[in-house]
Amino acid sequence: MNRLLNWGHWFSFFNILLALAVTSVYWLSEPAPITAIGWLYLLVNWVGHTAFLCFMFFILTIFPISLIFPYQRHVRGLAAILASTAFVVLIFDAYVYANLGYHIGSASIDQATELLRQQIVTNLRNFVLIVLTVGALLFALELTVSNYCWKKIERLKKSSMTTPLFMGFIGSFMLSHLLHIYADANLQLDITKQDNVLPLSYPATAKTFLARYQLVDLNSRAQLQLDKLSYPSKLSIGQTLVCNDDDAGKPTLLLVSDTLPAATSNLLAAKGLHPLEQHFAPRNTNEALLHLLYGKFSVDDNAQQWLENAPGWLNQLGNGRVSISRHEDTKITGVPWLEHTNNSAFAIVFDNKPLQHWALYQQYSNIVLLSLTGQHDNFNLAPAEVWSNWAALRKLQPHQVTQQLDWLPTLLAQAGCSSHMSWLGDNLLKPRALPKLTISGQEIISFKKDKMVILRADGSYGVWSAGTLLPLNDKLDLAMLTDALKRIEQSQK
Repeated sequence: MNRLLNWGHWFSFFNILLALAVTSVYWLSEPAPITAIGWLYLLVNWVGHTAFLCFMFFILTIFPISLIFPYQRHVRGLAAILASTAFVVLIFDAYVYANLGYHIGSASIDQATELLRQQIVTNLRNFVLIVLTVGALLFALELTVSNYCWKKIERLKKSSMTTPLFMGFIGSFMLSHLLHIYADANLQLDITKQDNVLPLSYPATAKTFLARYQLVDLNSRAQLQLDKLSYPSKLSIGQTLVCNDDDAGKPTLLLVSDTLPAATSNLLAAKGLHPLEQHFAPRNTNEALLHLLYGKFSVDDNAQQWLENAPGWLNQLGNGRVSISRHEDTKITGVPWLEHTNNSAFAIVFDNKPLQHWALYQQYSNIVLLSLTGQHDNFNLAPAEVWSNWAALRKLQPHQVTQQLDWLPTLLAQAGCSSHMSWLGDNLLKPRALPKLTISGQEIISFKKDKMVILRADGSYGVWSAGTLLPLNDKLDLAMLTDALKRIEQSQK
């Protein structure tokens, strides 16, 4: 029995070395630390936490088996099977983390399953071959290590490495926790952003999520660093837009009004319009204009500066394919370039009395009538009225949230104009699977089906139903926010 336990310790040691090779994938998937203390924490956390995981695996699985079946061949064989299975799971988790940015868990099981399904669908034969090959190699390696440790146990016990290795693993584990306590107390971003890199390590929180994506400077707990997250000025020029007449659809109008009173519902329905449920728009007028006309977030107080000049994409479309104008009775303050002009086949028109001027818009096959701003006292991004006769929009999935950022890419796609970049919003005719994202001042707002998550710069958050605006008793869905932030990465490529 004593020899079996000694064998288990050395079997765990060699598996720690193998696990260190696998867990290096997690660090390769993350930006490198920028400080010496960040690098020190990375190294001791990597070694200490990986050793801890392997040792706990031995305590929870192999050790009980050795007590129940004190026969070395049974224990060694079962240990090889269990270790191989554990490494397959670890490799899959590392693959998920490298591709999605988070670990396998209850909150991310759908995304992980979809990632696995994509691999199976795209190349089933190669997938099966790789899984069987990796599994067989791992099992052969584990059997080899198991037999080696059993045969050489007496020589390994006399090895001078035993004490230094044990002290190294224990010291790394303890030092990593001491460094984390220091980082927590002194707001060391370079350490705290590593909290959730390794599996079963420190649970990710709202603050560590913000730190990891550098969305907030934790040294001041308030200073936003979101300039790079807004739509880059070099992309807003619109030089990558390419328009093709063959790709253009039917004439389409976005008719924008300050408000749409509830009393007009029957009149709008009589004109063949149907409401679009769960549409959200900023309460601030300048922010709403920035979303609608520029496809851009408002992360600071410079919205007015952007509005003083026409959006770059409009200047690039010199043939008048898409127009932005206002009715002569409607004034839009702070947008000096917006004039009353002849509308093109694809247009955005501001009109505060759309029903009175309805005859002017009969030339359009598709009409979307929307409120410029949302209406709710408790939310910066609030529900807004949208009515439309556009049949394609009624095919959106139930509980599909739309927002002001979506209208520009949708209208440009309808006009036959495509871009090499991705907009922050969606073309509603071909929406992306990523959760919706809006950054408004010091809030990150994301939607996934009916769920609305708001994460604030101070680390507080809330989860609501997008349909009822009632609070939900849900934890912060970091997988959802991680996926939503991929919209920014795609828009910057």
